[in-house]
Amino acid sequence: MPRVSLNQAAPNFTLPDFSGKDFSLAELKGQKNVLLVFNRTFA
Repeated sequence: MPRVSLNQAAPNFTLPDFSGKDFSLAELKGQKNVLLVFNRTFA
């Protein structure tokens, strides 16, 4: 994936949410602000 620059649109991606359902960044298009948190867990 290419590096994302400040003040540029993020590329679309799809990841599973906590319940295992696929979530796409494109679902939030049109929202003013989007905050993404990538939680790292250690098993």
